[in-house]
Amino acid sequence: MILQNEQAIAETRAWVNRAVIGLNLCPFAKAVQVKGLVRYVASDASDDAALLADLEDELLKLANADPSQLDTTLLVHPQVLTDFVEFSYFLQAADALLKTLGLSGTLQIASFHPNYQFANTEPGDITNATNRSPYPTLHLLREESIDRAVAAFPDAKAIYANNMSTLEALGQEAWEALREQCRRDAIEDT
Repeated sequence: MILQNEQAIAETRAWVNRAVIGLNLCPFAKAVQVKGLVRYVASDASDDAALLADLEDELLKLANADPSQLDTTLLVHPQVLTDFVEFSYFLQAADALLKTLGLSGTLQIASFHPNYQFANTEPGDITNATNRSPYPTLHLLREESIDRAVAAFPDAKAIYANNMSTLEALGQEAWEALREQCRRDAIEDT
């Protein structure tokens, strides 16, 4: 389990560096990554309840952390919610947890999955890759950080369209090569 979790973290970190930052899918990611403000956590959860407990721990840890020390968390869960539809349903429970903890408006949860699929797209549509991570992942973000990043970026609404264009230009074959490189990077790191 420990080796699997180390592999999941290493591959996710490589994906952040090569895809998210390397393709500029999120223009805000580089600063927090370079400053070491991203927490990477692999959950041992094998069911929804255990993952929800891990999510609660990580939400509270992020909410109580000094933003200059910890700005965002990627909670990777390689053993649970590997089916995208089940993962999508779980996001409702995750949002409900945010409300129960009184953290709505303070933190938010973004979702990434190896089989991520936007509404009204086909499974093989390359534009789905903007949210395709190596493993199911919950990205915990501070609302303040998002507000600052959006204010600093002249046209934040253009990010989505830019990402679609970037991935369409990249193509499926190059995307698969990038994913394979992330796997190789992870093997070298573990």
